[in-house]
Amino acid sequence: MRIFNKYQPLLIAKYVKTFFKGRLYIHGRGAYSYAKGMLIMPEQADDRHRKTVSEINRLIGQLNAPQPAA
Repeated sequence: MRIFNKYQPLLIAKYVKTFFKGRLYIHGRGAYSYAKGMLIMPEQADDRHRKTVSEINRLIGQLNAPQPAA
């Protein structure tokens, strides 16, 4: 289990994308599970959990998208 002391969405998204399956804890936001490279919505999710999961998963999707050549 990885513990993040600050909520840094991009760092968390890179971690989840890299390790693909496991658990993590974000100080002040709670514990989360992830599988297949995406955060999983907890069964008893409150508003903060829902916003966090959707933001992290959106960033993971952006990281997976092909970047246009400059």
